[in-house]
Amino acid sequence: MSTAAADGNLLERMGDGIANVVERWMPSPFLFAILLTYVAYVAALIVEGTGPFETVIFWFDGFWIFLEFAMQMTLILMTGFVVAYHPRVNGILRSLTEIPNDGKQAVVLVGFVAMALAWVHWGLSLIIGAIFAREMGKTAYKNGINAHYPVLCVAGYMGLGLTWHWGLSGSAPLLLATDGNEFIDLGILDAVVPASATIFSTYALTLTVTSIIFACLVLYLLAPTGDRARDITAFVDESDLFDDEDAAAEAAEATDPVADGGEEADRVPADRINNSRIIGGIIALTGVAIVGYQFATAGLDALTLNLVNFGFLFVGLAIYTRPQYYRERFGEAASAAAGIILLFPFFAGIQGIMNFSGLSETIAEGLFAISTPETFPVIAWLAAAIVNVFVPSGGGEWIVLGPSVIEAAQGHGVPVGQATMAYAVGDAHTNLLNPFWALPLLAITGIKARQMFGYGIAMLLLLIPFLAVALTVIPY
Repeated sequence: MSTAAADGNLLERMGDGIANVVERWMPSPFLFAILLTYVAYVAALIVEGTGPFETVIFWFDGFWIFLEFAMQMTLILMTGFVVAYHPRVNGILRSLTEIPNDGKQAVVLVGFVAMALAWVHWGLSLIIGAIFAREMGKTAYKNGINAHYPVLCVAGYMGLGLTWHWGLSGSAPLLLATDGNEFIDLGILDAVVPASATIFSTYALTLTVTSIIFACLVLYLLAPTGDRARDITAFVDESDLFDDEDAAAEAAEATDPVADGGEEADRVPADRINNSRIIGGIIALTGVAIVGYQFATAGLDALTLNLVNFGFLFVGLAIYTRPQYYRERFGEAASAAAGIILLFPFFAGIQGIMNFSGLSETIAEGLFAISTPETFPVIAWLAAAIVNVFVPSGGGEWIVLGPSVIEAAQGHGVPVGQATMAYAVGDAHTNLLNPFWALPLLAITGIKARQMFGYGIAMLLLLIPFLAVALTVIPY
C-alpha cells in the first residue's frame, strides 16, 4: 500500500479500498443488467418453481413495460441538460461552485443540494445533481482544489440514493394519497392515507433532516484528500470539458445564431421563420403559463414527472427563444440518452420475471413473517432494499410489494404511514448499488459506473447502522 493510501481517516481508507475493488471488478451497467437477469431467472426457477420457457415469457412480457417511463426519462435528461447548459443558467451553477474552499466542502455542497432537491422532486435532483457535480469538478480543477471526482459524482447521486422517495414526488406515499387507488379497490385500505401521515409526518420529516445531516458528515469524512484525490481530468478528457464551455460562451455572445451562420439580410424566409423569437416566445410563454395554471389549481399535487418534463421543455424554449437554435442544442444532448434507451428494456424484463413469477412478493412475505411490531420498520426497509436491486422502479415495486407491506403492518399494529416511509427508505437506499438510476448522471458527468460506485457502495454500507437505528427510535 502506498503512503498516500495509508494516510487519511478510517473512512477515507475504507472508501479507497472499496473503490479500488469495484473499479477492477464491476461490469458496465449493461452487463450488470444482463447478469441480474440471469440471477432473477434462476431464482424464479428455484424459488417459485416456474418453468424455464414460462420464465422467459415473463421476461419478454416485462420487456416493454418501461417504454413510457423510458421516454419520460429520456426527456428529463435531454431537457434538463439543454436548460442547465444554457450559458446564463450554467453561470448560476458555476457561481455556486465557487463557494467551497476545499474538496471536502465541495463534496458536501453537491450532496446537500442533490438531497434537498430530491425531496422536492427526484427528476430535478437527478439532472441538477449530475450537472452540479460536473461543474464543481471543473471549478475545483481550475482553482487548484483537490476534489475527488468520483465522490463528487456520488454526492450528485445521493438524492436518488437516499431522500427522493420520502418527498413530494415519492411514488408510494403519493399513490396512497390518491382517491380510489389500487389498495382501496383491493380492500386492503378503507380510505386514502393522506400525505400528512407519510411525507409530512414528524417521523418522515425528522428522518429526512437527520439523514441529510448524517450523509453530509459521511461524505465529508469519506472524500479523499492529498495524493489520493483525483480531479475531473483523470476521468474526462480536458478538451471535452472546456471546449464545450468556450463554444457555449461564443453562442451566447452571438446576436443571432442560425444554422447557416448567415446575416439577417442574407437569410431566406425559412431561416427567419425557423429562428423567429416571436414564434418561439409565444409558444414558450403558452407552455410556461400552463405549468403555472396547473400549480395554481392543484398546488403541489400537480408536481408530476410529466409536468416537470413539460416545464423543462417550455422553459428551455423560453430561454433559447429561437426554435431552430433550441432544436440544435437538443441534438447535442441526444447522445447522453443512449444508455437509457438501451438499458431500460432489460431492467423492465427483470421486473417482469420478479413480478409475474411472484418472486418479489415471496421475498417480502418471507421477511415480514419474521418481523415483530418493533422490528417491522427495519424489515420493511430491508424488503424494499432487496427487491429494488432487481426492480429499480419505485412505483412498479410498490404495486407489487405494497399489499404485503400494508397487510403485515396492519397485522402488527404499525401505522400504515410509518410502514410506507420505512419501505420508501429501502427503495431508495439500494440505488447506491444498482447503476440503473445513475445512467443520466454517467452520461452528464462522463464518468464510468465502476469508477464511482465503489464510493456509492461505501455510502450504502455506512448508512445501514444509522438507518436501522433511525427507523426504530424516531417516534411516529
